Amino acid sequence: MKKIIVILGPTSSGKSDIAIKLAKKIGGEIISADSRQIYRGMDIGTGKVLGNLVSKRKLSFFLSQGIPHYMIDIVSPRTEYNVAKFKKQSEKIIEDILQRGKLPIICGGTGFWIQSIVDNVNFPEVKPDWKLRKKLENYPAATLFAMLKKLDPARAKNIDSKNKVRLIRAIEVCKAIGKVPKNSYALRVTRYEALQIGLKFSKEKLHKNIEKRVIARFKQGMIKEVAKLHQQGLSWKKIQSFGLAYFWIPLYLQNKLSKEELIKKVIHAEKNYAKRQMTWFKRDKRIKWLKNYRDIEKNVMIFMQ
Repeated sequence: MKKIIVILGPTSSGKSDIAIKLAKKIGGEIISADSRQIYRGMDIGTGKVLGNLVSKRKLSFFLSQGIPHYMIDIVSPRTEYNVAKFKKQSEKIIEDILQRGKLPIICGGTGFWIQSIVDNVNFPEVKPDWKLRKKLENYPAATLFAMLKKLDPARAKNIDSKNKVRLIRAIEVCKAIGKVPKNSYALRVTRYEALQIGLKFSKEKLHKNIEKRVIARFKQGMIKEVAKLHQQGLSWKKIQSFGLAYFWIPLYLQNKLSKEELIKKVIHAEKNYAKRQMTWFKRDKRIKWLKNYRDIEKNVMIFMQ
């Protein structure tokens, strides 16, 4: 079976640095599994690895430190994008990488996107119901989760209860065909043999990393980045739908928060997000949680034999 490597972990765990170091060692190419890094113009707030944009073999990628990075800056933030599209595009890239004798390295923190590749998740063919979506967007996540729980209790057990985008999609599918098909979120016959490596940190260390990274991003110009998105025609509501810093910065720019309150809110949001990421990852007992690069490289070399 074809082999792939997955480097995963919560926000601010240093996934990209590890993935690049590993790619240089083993001849790998990196596929970003991040639900926000796909959007153009959202650079600082998502912690993108950017470089020279290259187009080859009908595929586009950023060449950073000599390593191709795919699935970054591929659509406008106005575009509706989902895990099904990610899976379809990523699998084409994976096959191209494998055909050239390279090793695909999936790197990211969006658990469901990673699982879609690792477990070959199937997705129901239900077209977007824009009228329903517009209505549901006005409800808080807690209300949406309660709605889904009534419509499909089984799906409610396997979804991020605070992710409005996924909750709305699940409700949309339920309204269209009765319930979310089991095979759309259960394990299927896999296409690849995957080694999943999670970056292990203590809670205290991770929180310190988050605080440092948030402060650094503000210094890099994260507020100006959000202001520019709005100037380009993106509504405050749309920007806020991306969550985390993108939710709180529009409030600051509308003079509804002080700078000090803003930073505290973003740090708190990032810590909560890391907690939700870890809750998702801990469900998968196949993930090997490792602390240092030597152990990661050792496990990868054994896997590749």
